[in-house]
Amino acid sequence: MRKSDLFPVHAGWRLLLHDLGINASRVLRRAGLPQDLFVRADATTTAEGYLALWRGLEEEAADPLLGLRIGQAASVEWFDPPLFAALCSPDLTTALGRLARYKRLIGPVELHVTPGTGGTRVEILFVQGSTPPPKSLMTAELVFHVQLARLATRSLVYPLHVASPEPLEPEEEHTRYFGRAVQRAKSLTLVFSPEDASRPFLTVNEKMWRFFEPELRRNLGSLTGAATTAERARGALLELLPAGESSMAAVAGKLGMSPRTLQRRLADEQQPYQQLLDRTREKLARHYLKTTRLSGAEIAFLIGFGQPSSFFRAFNDWTGQTPEQARKLATS
Repeated sequence: MRKSDLFPVHAGWRLLLHDLGINASRVLRRAGLPQDLFVRADATTTAEGYLALWRGLEEEAADPLLGLRIGQAASVEWFDPPLFAALCSPDLTTALGRLARYKRLIGPVELHVTPGTGGTRVEILFVQGSTPPPKSLMTAELVFHVQLARLATRSLVYPLHVASPEPLEPEEEHTRYFGRAVQRAKSLTLVFSPEDASRPFLTVNEKMWRFFEPELRRNLGSLTGAATTAERARGALLELLPAGESSMAAVAGKLGMSPRTLQRRLADEQQPYQQLLDRTREKLARHYLKTTRLSGAEIAFLIGFGQPSSFFRAFNDWTGQTPEQARKLATS
């Protein structure tokens, strides 16, 4: 099995289950997982094993509010390094961007974070090929990101919008927590207001972030050892572009290599850097056009163009269409 098919199982699970009053041994037995999983050094499991762990937890707890309880139980004591690093961020949008890059170190989940004038949108997706996630896991993912904002700002942050593919029951309890009813949608979604997304984190610690980031990069590189250099560069661009950075030097820095090494490895894979950058920008632009109401100027900024006119020309070169034409076709 490739390393890229595995996900870490952190020792924080033991503390979490203890705090919730749930027997860890019985959870592992129900999940069909090794009894020493939580005490192994560098323990990993597959995507299916990760979901089996949540199903075992759900069966053992027999609590309809389990996902809500787990999300609310967030505390610094059992934070995994990627989550603690998120707390070091200056604000929620930055924290979500960091989580999106290193979510792979937590479980088989992807975050798509879209900042905009109408707020910061978070879409939570589970890896393809896995069975449907337990409802408790879906709930915990939604609750955790709200709890992160509340914990870091010490403010009662309520999202503007919450959506789930499945109804979250009991409805009253979840409505009370989120401050609004949970809507139905194809994917787990949260939208935070611009004010809440930019509200300063009281836990900001740039020195701690600089301490954590190299180790996070190494851990991510270890797990994704089977990934190509082009795939890794694309992942770095997804983090860098919203900050207006698209240079090869910046990408190389994120990957822990020199620009010359990055250029050579991309050449070995027959993937010119400019072509990789263009394809990544086009994919992001199409995603924003299809899933948001962001203007062309806002999308231009989010994919690293200094001027909207440069984006419009580039998009036409890529697709033979204007952004608005592509949006109409994608949403029709």
